[in-house]
Amino acid sequence: MKKKELAILLERVDDIPEPDADREQYSTPATVASELLYFAFMNGDIEDQVVYDLGCGNGILGIGAKVLGARAVIGIDSDGMAIEVALQNCKRLGVEVAFTKCDVRLVEGKGDTVVMNPPFGAQRKNRHADRIFLEKAFEIAPVVYSILNEGSESFLRSFMPSAVIHRFPVAFPLKRRFWFHKKDKKFIPVDIYRVERM
Repeated sequence: MKKKELAILLERVDDIPEPDADREQYSTPATVASELLYFAFMNGDIEDQVVYDLGCGNGILGIGAKVLGARAVIGIDSDGMAIEVALQNCKRLGVEVAFTKCDVRLVEGKGDTVVMNPPFGAQRKNRHADRIFLEKAFEIAPVVYSILNEGSESFLRSFMPSAVIHRFPVAFPLKRRFWFHKKDKKFIPVDIYRVERM
């Protein structure tokens, strides 16, 4: 499957109906999800691999990983409504992903690859959430693909000094979602990272 075909397929994934601003529940756009997943696929980190999707939300990354041939995909989110939506999306698209409602800090298990669009820790109630997700991701797998704020590479290098880091910049189209958003659509510069523990 080509990247454009994957993006078109992922456009069919429904969003969470009532997202929570404090949890930073921003849906990953299909274009950005397909960029991350294809980046991982081309590096041999999806096909026939066990993939974890941390903070899976509506399941878009996990579903895409399964479509690209992951052996197994485990999606984790602490929001029960998100898990319900993710399960419905799987059923409609005919893919099988094991979704579990769980605080990311309590996740146990091992995989080959983690894919995630974690909260950036921008909301007061969610400070350092990105660090919590990264710590757990590297407990689970040696290779992590993550969407982070533009310019996060120095933080990643201090956090994982011996890791091999590759950065892929993208524009994240952010639709008006919460009361504090002023525009109908805004493009946020973000980076997709591939981080491999050495």
